[in-house]
Amino acid sequence: MTDARTLSPAGAALIHKWEGCGKQRADGRFDAYPDPGSKDGKPWTIGWGSTGPDIAKGTIWTQAQCDARFDRDIARFVNEVARFIGSTPTTASQFDALVSFHYNTGAIASSTLGKLHKAGRFADAQAQFGKWIYNDGKVMDGLRKRRADEAALYGAK
Repeated sequence: MTDARTLSPAGAALIHKWEGCGKQRADGRFDAYPDPGSKDGKPWTIGWGSTGPDIAKGTIWTQAQCDARFDRDIARFVNEVARFIGSTPTTASQFDALVSFHYNTGAIASSTLGKLHKAGRFADAQAQFGKWIYNDGKVMDGLRKRRADEAALYGAK
């Protein structure tokens, strides 16, 4: 195992696959949209899954804004995962899968998945991805598929 602490192009592609850059307008820009799986529609999202206090109904971004925000946000998530796992031996594929998981959930440090990885219990950690398929108590098919992709990446050699 290597101690990779950067997101590979494959990891970024996985996140882009599942976050999409949705709600494109006829003029090529993108509209913010409410979270499709939440009862209250929050958080509002735009671009490659970006959320935050600056994103609300009526927010419109260009492709360049979507891409720049992803680059800024993903750097933070990469750093948070790297800090959390510390010196735990981690393959590049495992790291990519953990970053994708954290980007979507924000739960690397509080999750059993993260804790098992940090403890070196990699098979047990891999099995945890499939438990993160709910939004507001409902199984989401998209989350089920995303977690399967993340688990497969995590287990890749």
